[in-house]
Amino acid sequence: MAKEKEINLFDYTEESIKSLDWKEHIRLRPGMYIGKLGDGSSPDDGIYVLLKEVIDNCIDEFAMGYGKTIEISIEGREVTVRDHGRGIPLGKVVDAVSKVNTGAKFDSKVFQKSVGLNGVGTKAVNALSNFFKVTAFREGKEKTAEFNKGLLIKEYKLEKTSEGNGTMVTFIPDDSMFRNFKFHNEFVENQVWNYCYLNAGLKIIFNGKSYISRNGLLDLLERKTNVDEIRYPIIHLKGDDIEVALTHNNDYGEEIYSFVNGQHTTQGGTHQQAFREAFVKTVREFYKKDYDTPDIRTGIVAAIAVKVVEPVFESQTKTKLGSVNVDKDGPSMRQFVSDFLGKELDNFLHRNPAVADELKKRIEQSERERKELSGIKKLANERAKKANLHNRKLRDCRVHLNDDPPSKNKEAFIALQNESTIFITEGDSASGSITKARNVETQAVFSLRGKPLNSFGLTKKVVYENEEFNLLQHALNIEEGLDGLRYNNIVIATDADVDGMHIRLLLMTFFLQFFPELVKHEKVYVLETPLFRVRNKQETIYCYDENEKAAAIKKLGGKPEITRFKGLGEISPEEFAQFIGHDMRKQLMRLEQGDHIQQLLDYYMGKNTPDRQEFIIENLKVEMDAPVEN
Repeated sequence: MAKEKEINLFDYTEESIKSLDWKEHIRLRPGMYIGKLGDGSSPDDGIYVLLKEVIDNCIDEFAMGYGKTIEISIEGREVTVRDHGRGIPLGKVVDAVSKVNTGAKFDSKVFQKSVGLNGVGTKAVNALSNFFKVTAFREGKEKTAEFNKGLLIKEYKLEKTSEGNGTMVTFIPDDSMFRNFKFHNEFVENQVWNYCYLNAGLKIIFNGKSYISRNGLLDLLERKTNVDEIRYPIIHLKGDDIEVALTHNNDYGEEIYSFVNGQHTTQGGTHQQAFREAFVKTVREFYKKDYDTPDIRTGIVAAIAVKVVEPVFESQTKTKLGSVNVDKDGPSMRQFVSDFLGKELDNFLHRNPAVADELKKRIEQSERERKELSGIKKLANERAKKANLHNRKLRDCRVHLNDDPPSKNKEAFIALQNESTIFITEGDSASGSITKARNVETQAVFSLRGKPLNSFGLTKKVVYENEEFNLLQHALNIEEGLDGLRYNNIVIATDADVDGMHIRLLLMTFFLQFFPELVKHEKVYVLETPLFRVRNKQETIYCYDENEKAAAIKKLGGKPEITRFKGLGEISPEEFAQFIGHDMRKQLMRLEQGDHIQQLLDYYMGKNTPDRQEFIIENLKVEMDAPVEN
């Protein structure tokens, strides 16, 4: 046994203790403030959190009754947000964006139900931006200050202005931290819509286009669902500090969108759990029958928004609500939601017997399907448990989403959870390369054996009867829904050849058919790896398409060495580490508004219809006719 290294106490001295100022701490530990960094290819990447932090301040002004319009423009990498609220008090403009624990949100009389109460938001944006400019307009005067990575570089004198009251912030994220980043308009548009749904009457202008909602969460669910998918018209309930919209479709699983004080809590929290419990309780009491919980909630599509005084979130990114009362002396969140649904949903079902009948039919359909699966599930779970002990299909990582965070450094642990990723690969060769190259702290690898089954049109029975699907389901821990999901990112990593594309398509079908909530909640990605390596003795360039290859050849000149990667296993672990690290290129698997899952699957995975043949031929022509840069 190796002798443990002796600890030299003299190495731990006063000089070992470091004090960082606010901007240094934010830049050293950005994950504590904005979650992951990313490049903008994922909707929860840091650049969108920066945007959110600025907009949140504008929303707080609207909620207090000041300013009904917010203007957002994004040109390349530069973002400008202008509200028409009261404007930052002119003598505190610099302090408000550069001194942590400085802000009006500490005065609960001013911001009773604000998203942020800790005075960090815009400071984080400032510290993580190459350029940050803030201008406050107030009572005919304006005050402007400019910063670089949190450092004040120019403070303008107070000047007269004809502008109306409000605040304007312009920032450019630091490209040394958000490497190769790009804003994707569809992600920003989704953010904008959420703000509108939660603030009926608010008008947001994004790059010249206006967004507004009159019916709140009802509009949200109408946009998120398809009229052909839902089992009964959307139920929309509103009360003091709470709003709920819900319906059912024929999908498996649950799809619940939750919000606190206008903040989209993508990881749920006490309010979302309170809704799930209260819905089950209300349904049982209404029908006077003790239905199983999964039977009641399977296929539910819902949204809940609450407003509370001084919400407590589990991290600065505010994606999960902690234990909280509605106000200081009010009921617990569980009691508040239970009382509301117990009264309002019960009344609605009594007044709308046709809706109540359709809801009952959906519950009883789930009950029948569950009973049919019960025996198969038991055997499959035993088989999966045994397989997990004896095979190496899953090379796990050290951080799991369902682990209890450590008592110390909880924020850093949550940041690692946000980075947790599982790569689904084909065969031992590819999984071996990724396993050797991965970050063992946050990245896991699941190895498929051969091509998975085409699950289109099949029932969930196949998930338990098919060994590959069953083991994948258990690796992800999604049998009972998203609550147990062990990885925040699911990345399909297959070869860039015909077989690899086919496997990718079959896996997409699996997720859409049986776990559509994973796709709808934007958890599933496709890994992009380079097709070519172009190099000479001085430089190596990795290229993802023919155009990039042509540009690389032109740049390097002469006759560089060109390698075509036919499979992931051909890429060495040393090289692979570059493609699954901070600069990872991955494409989000997402549904467009109005997409009907079963129609999509029928078109792409069903019988080979003339329409699909024509689609393939037309797209093949486009690819062949596309110009290649020289």
